[in-house]
Amino acid sequence: MSKITITPATGTWVVRAGGAVLGESANALELQEDGYPMIVYFPRGDIAMAFLDRTDHTTACPHKGAASYFSIMSKSTTYVNAAWSYEDPKADVAQIKDHIAFYVQDGVAVEHV
Repeated sequence: MSKITITPATGTWVVRAGGAVLGESANALELQEDGYPMIVYFPRGDIAMAFLDRTDHTTACPHKGAASYFSIMSKSTTYVNAAWSYEDPKADVAQIKDHIAFYVQDGVAVEHV
């Protein structure tokens, strides 16, 4: 079984898309899963959700549950399925409920500030 640890992310984290700040949080979580890079999960309340559009894309993780995906709408482009959230996560990772994570890619950055 994959080992998952979730800890409070130290300091303040920011997510940008297309140069615009989508959110900033001092209450983000770090999720570390064996074999994968660390992922920062932002509280949804700290993200400008108006710039995110839910898509029909979903994935299932045997350890975390079903993920819902969102595209990010920026002035210049749409980043398709660039964010995801576990809206009803499994009990072992319940603290990521109401949080959202982002795929770092050209134009989308997650940074410790």
